[in-house]
Amino acid sequence: MHPKALLEACTELVRLTLKFEHPADAVVSKFFRDYRKTYAFGPRERAALAETVYNVLRNKLRFDHFAPSGSGPKERRLAILGFAQHLKEHAAPQPKSTQPKRHQQPGSQALDFLISALNKQEAAWLETCEQVQTADLMERHRHNLPEWLVAPLKAQVGEGFWPLVERMNGGAPLDLRVNTFTDKRADVQHELKLAGIQAENTPFSPWGLRIEGKPALSQLDAFARGAIEVQDEGSQLLALLLDAKRGEMVVDFCAGAGGKTLAIGAAMRSTGRLYAFDTSGHRLDALKPRLARSKLSNVHPSAIAHERDERIKRLSGKIDRVLVDAPCSGLGTLRRNPDLKWRQSPKAVEELTVKQTAILDSAARLLKPGGRLVYATCSVLPEENEAIAQAFSAKHPNFVPLSAAETLADLKVANAASLCTPDGLYLRLWPHLHATDGFFAAVWVAK
Repeated sequence: MHPKALLEACTELVRLTLKFEHPADAVVSKFFRDYRKTYAFGPRERAALAETVYNVLRNKLRFDHFAPSGSGPKERRLAILGFAQHLKEHAAPQPKSTQPKRHQQPGSQALDFLISALNKQEAAWLETCEQVQTADLMERHRHNLPEWLVAPLKAQVGEGFWPLVERMNGGAPLDLRVNTFTDKRADVQHELKLAGIQAENTPFSPWGLRIEGKPALSQLDAFARGAIEVQDEGSQLLALLLDAKRGEMVVDFCAGAGGKTLAIGAAMRSTGRLYAFDTSGHRLDALKPRLARSKLSNVHPSAIAHERDERIKRLSGKIDRVLVDAPCSGLGTLRRNPDLKWRQSPKAVEELTVKQTAILDSAARLLKPGGRLVYATCSVLPEENEAIAQAFSAKHPNFVPLSAAETLADLKVANAASLCTPDGLYLRLWPHLHATDGFFAAVWVAK
């Protein structure tokens, strides 16, 4: 694809994404569908487009700072910066030379492809931008976070703020969960190795494998037969924390596309009854092909109107274990979804906490005495996490908090205490400490 055409496509995709009307991944997918005949994208072009947009989202404040000194439409200037970063990150190593070329653009040959699409003024502007040292920038242009998010992060992680920022503004490794109902982790690891994919055991989850790069998993037999599912290690630990047993009655209250549902079903060895509730029938539809591959027969997806749906009332006091992976800001997933930091707001978070409280209260009614309740989010904000858990404990004295650290230790999770708050009460995962998305979980047992 000609460099000018590719930059033109990048510019249009950046323009559409920065409207923030829809999630970035949905905008990118729709763009590929809508423009597939116009541009005839290949795998490399798709990767360049997607990574350019995600670079712009991750570095938006810095790129916004550079943009006014350039010329042409702002979306094109942002696309140039995002595309330049993509090219540098994926450049092949160049042999060292004792005679460096004069007037060589920063990033050496890595940027030649992009420069061939620029006019002289744009090329000179890009060179100026490339020469700016990150350490010389203002703090906001280095962390690239909305100001309302900076204070709560600094308050929680202190000196870990900049390592956290670095991890959140980078990509995420690809974690897989082995379907232990049908396969063993070591066997799948060996199978992947034969396919040329190096996979390492995840350090905490007993079900996980971590791989570098983005291999075509859908073309593997292991994927086709349901031996593996893409699932962040942190998400796997949430399912593990529920500790569902064979033959029990279990509810995944906010199942979504069912990643944790399938992990729980495998832990139950496809016995008992596992209800997958969600208010979105569309999300539950995405579970169906995954469920078919998993070979599980104990999962029962069901769309509900709201947390007080009649289906839920009928199960009141009958359930052994309930997982509430509550709707949340998703700010723990910025490695994968950098647009969320620009699409969320304090007001939106405040509205979410009301919903989270209502959902947790309703889900608690399902449990019978001795049943386990797990509340979880993929947020890093205390108001969605500790505050919700503490308010629930105060309101429901018939639910006794369990130590997440002790629970995970009992489940033979290595270094379980390191995954939790200092008092061990809550699971608290951070990208810079645990190489997972940011997750929170609280556990109770019903009297």
